[in-house]
Amino acid sequence: MRAIGCLELEVSSSWSRADRDKDAVEKNFKMSETLLIVADSERDANMLYATGLFVPDPFIYLSFDRRPVLVMSDLEIDRARANAPHCRVVSLSEIQRKLRREGVKQPKFAQVIRHVLREKKIHRTIVPDNFPVGLARQLKKLGVKVKPEANIFPRREFKNADEVRKISAALMMAEVGMAEGMQALRLSKIDKRRRLIYRGTPLTSERLRAIIDCAILQASGLAANTIVAGGKQGCDPHERGFGPLRANEPIILDIFPRSQRTGYFGDITRTVVRGRAGEPVRKLYETVLHAQKVAFARMRAGTATSEIHKVVQDLFVKRGYKTGRRDGHMEGFFHGTGHGLGLEIHEAPRVGVSSPGKLKAGHVVTVEPGLYYPELGGVRLEDVALITGDSAKNLTRFEKVLEL
Repeated sequence: MRAIGCLELEVSSSWSRADRDKDAVEKNFKMSETLLIVADSERDANMLYATGLFVPDPFIYLSFDRRPVLVMSDLEIDRARANAPHCRVVSLSEIQRKLRREGVKQPKFAQVIRHVLREKKIHRTIVPDNFPVGLARQLKKLGVKVKPEANIFPRREFKNADEVRKISAALMMAEVGMAEGMQALRLSKIDKRRRLIYRGTPLTSERLRAIIDCAILQASGLAANTIVAGGKQGCDPHERGFGPLRANEPIILDIFPRSQRTGYFGDITRTVVRGRAGEPVRKLYETVLHAQKVAFARMRAGTATSEIHKVVQDLFVKRGYKTGRRDGHMEGFFHGTGHGLGLEIHEAPRVGVSSPGKLKAGHVVTVEPGLYYPELGGVRLEDVALITGDSAKNLTRFEKVLEL
């Protein structure tokens, strides 16, 4: 396990001006078309990607030439001008005052957008496919047509060096939380009922999750829905976990914090046993670990994402671990091998049974095979891979160990 101290990999909350100015044109959906986004950038990854600016309330982004326009409230306008120099920032209140003088009693976003577009003689725009339906209807009534597109920023799928550093910093935050969680497990005692006792009281999933999340918060990250699932609970891959943790059975720790400074995510999963793992669990763990190594070995530019998933599936079947429904529940390997990581915890590309496309240089994806059987519990291991061309670089450095 690498030493974890200050987060020297972390970077500034706003992207460098040089990087943004260089990429501004390339990030536009199409130079011949107008792109409209209306959202807050704390929750909408496309808006954050376009502006590099955290704003908690919805605002307007319009791109129809080399310098996109941001329409900002008085509360945010000065900060936007300072932190988004690649955009032209205009005042929402000034436009609204102008519209009132023109007879619009209560000018809202739809009227403001039409006003900005009318000045450029534009009557149609591209919008992301999560664009507000109500606003789209209002714009239509005002003579502005919107066309939804699923992928307005194709370049988001490919991470440049700056973005890789941001993901690595968020991943380091996840490792900080993992280190604290592992330490609490190591220091826990085992009582006669196999319960884990930490500092005099039972160690529960909720308590261990709080220890992990607090460590991440101190490292400038935000953790949400951290998974601490022991025993049978680990057989549901998205079960957060609850109740007392027990010795001698697998515990899945899945941690995926978001950097408060950049908005990028890290993601890591380890499976551990406090005490002694039985031979069936040990074999399960070694099989998953081997499957992850095999998947990494296949990861290179040009490889179909579905092929990588199939390699993992075939290995599990060859070793006797079948996937299917038993007693009304799925068991075996029934989720994807990985997913893209960036400004969203799950983004393109996906690595699964029916995922389209091929890996390309610049993709950052998780590699997380798992096996789940109620009589044994669940085992999942997850690292993050950067596709560099003819190979994959593992951005995760945290140790893998089964028994604590």
